[in-house]
Amino acid sequence: MSLTRVVLTSGRSLDLFELRFSSTYGGMLEGYPCKPVNDVKIKGLVRAAEQARPATPVHLVPPAREYPDQYAGGFGPVEVLPPVACVGAFHSTALDRDHDPVLYRSALTIIWFQPTPYVPSGCDAEEALREVPWDELARDCEV
Repeated sequence: MSLTRVVLTSGRSLDLFELRFSSTYGGMLEGYPCKPVNDVKIKGLVRAAEQARPATPVHLVPPAREYPDQYAGGFGPVEVLPPVACVGAFHSTALDRDHDPVLYRSALTIIWFQPTPYVPSGCDAEEALREVPWDELARDCEV
């Protein structure tokens, strides 16, 4: 049973069956949001997603990066990502038309960032999430 269904701009429907939210800068004790900190955060999310589902490909939707007019510290200018990091496990119908639709489905873990902790649904998901090229990134797996 899925948590919700997301409809891509291509028209393909995806079932979201697992979703993890985290605060982008939660637990940050020192420093400030900057490119090196953000890159480490993103790499950590990708690595954790790959380890959680080793047989499923992982795709990062490139996050929006804002550069508020603030003082640049020792690690460069302030660079801010959206406040909520999301890791979602999705599946859809099989990519290969020769696969039995009862026995196969396509799967992809997607990482994206959004402004608030809400569950994407239908066509109301973040536009960047809805534009994921599923047919190029997902992989068929036997149920």
